[in-house]
Amino acid sequence: MIEIIPAIDLIGGDCVRLVKGDYEQKTVYSKDPVEVAKVFQDTGIRRLHLVDLDGAKTGKIINLSILESIASQTSLMIDFGGGITSDEDMNAVYNAGADIATIGSVAIKEPEKFLEWIAKYSSARMLLAADVKNDLLAIAGWQEITSRNIFDYLQQYSQPGLQLFCTDIHKDGRLAGPSFDLYERLVISFPEMKIIASGGVTDIEDIAKLEKIGCSGVIIGKALYEGRITLKQLKPYLH
Repeated sequence: MIEIIPAIDLIGGDCVRLVKGDYEQKTVYSKDPVEVAKVFQDTGIRRLHLVDLDGAKTGKIINLSILESIASQTSLMIDFGGGITSDEDMNAVYNAGADIATIGSVAIKEPEKFLEWIAKYSSARMLLAADVKNDLLAIAGWQEITSRNIFDYLQQYSQPGLQLFCTDIHKDGRLAGPSFDLYERLVISFPEMKIIASGGVTDIEDIAKLEKIGCSGVIIGKALYEGRITLKQLKPYLH
């Protein structure tokens, strides 16, 4: 069964959502992300996707204290990303309570370092983040589009058990439906990896379709906060 993973994106300590990765198109949904996480847990959610957008933009972890608060006040499995660039950052994130470290820019710019982290911490504790626009990788909090194709890039990391979440920037925050074609191609091309869909999920039918394609998980953000998908609708997926 596909894993439901709600997202909490952080800017200045607030729970926010962006549109197409644009920091100027920001909506604040809550001033208390810890309470948002507690609501998710009370519904039966088991995992949380926590993103330090300040950290992603600056290259330095900013919202570590919120990770600590959520980890200490809930039993959620937390994957945390945004600004992780060093071994010290990795240790800080794990010590703060993250179960999984989300790595994006480092895996693109310093593949040797990322492979070392996989060997050191195990693939189960790593989440490879790949943000794309027209199949090209984007980095630095989606501020920079590279010339690297996602499918060529992933060849070096194709190994059993590694989780990949891929966000189509065109779709993110627009409630226009996910990039089903992209995820289907990823599932077919990298059957040994766990593919997690992210961006554009609009209604409960989208989740059913992503499960049918073969995605192992789905990250849901704006659709939850805007009430397009209710926590009650997700109940059948929370066993």
